[in-house]
Parts: sequence; structure tokens; C-alpha cells
Amino acid sequence: MAKTELNTKQKTEIDDRSSLKGTLASVFFLGIFIIVTWVSVYYLFVDRF
Repeated sequence: MAKTELNTKQKTEIDDRSSLKGTLASVFFLGIFIIVTWVSVYYLFVDRF
């Protein structure tokens, strides 16, 4: 089998300036939503008895 050579000398640049503040806020909002949902369902369950 013939071997093909890849002679690409491209550098991959990593953007170190990316901020994860939006991701952190999204995770907090999702966590708060899940906690509020669980507490609401719990109180609905307790209220029935």
C-alpha cells in the first residue's frame, strides 16, 4: 500500500481570551430551575396527604 505524507504545517491557535462567565451563569440558572422544580413537586406531594 502506498503511504501518503501530510506536510501541513498549520498551527492550531487556542483562544485564551475566551470567557466562561456565560457558561457559569447558565449552569447556575439551570441548577436553580431544577431545585425549584424539585421543591415544588415535593410540596405538591406533601400537600396531598
